[in-house]
Amino acid sequence: MERAMKHTISILLENEAGALSRVVGLFSARGYNIETLTVAPTEDPTLSRMTIVTSGSDDVIEQITKHLNRLIEVVKVVDLSEAPFIERELMLIKVRAVGKDREEMKRLADIFRGRVIDVTEKTYTIELTGDRTKIDAFIEAIDHAAILETVRTGGSGIARGERVLKA
Repeated sequence: MERAMKHTISILLENEAGALSRVVGLFSARGYNIETLTVAPTEDPTLSRMTIVTSGSDDVIEQITKHLNRLIEVVKVVDLSEAPFIERELMLIKVRAVGKDREEMKRLADIFRGRVIDVTEKTYTIELTGDRTKIDAFIEAIDHAAILETVRTGGSGIARGERVLKA
């Protein structure tokens, strides 16, 4: 039995109303889960790049890719996980920072190469960029009682080297 592996799928699609809805609808209609989803226009304003992180066996991912390629708005689909790729995620995390904890929060942010982007008398808001494991490790390093709020973008990925996703 095949193990469900995490896959990062990158999709180039026409930047038009309803395109995102049709891609998400394809996943939900077939019972596939989307762990993270990011989408934004590319350097060509008529195209958007969507990055979906999902889990499944190779057969399931192959089926997802085939279904995506059948959508009219989809220009190209690539499973980035098939070759070396770079993945990054952005997290904004608001933490309680009072008294002696202020210096500790600042120190942890520095260790993880995060930046304190907002300061109040009782809180820090920290910006952190990295792969999923780095973001998760930062959250684990902080006292959970100090976390007031987190916002994560989900993964965005790009192939390494000469491999590109172009129309």
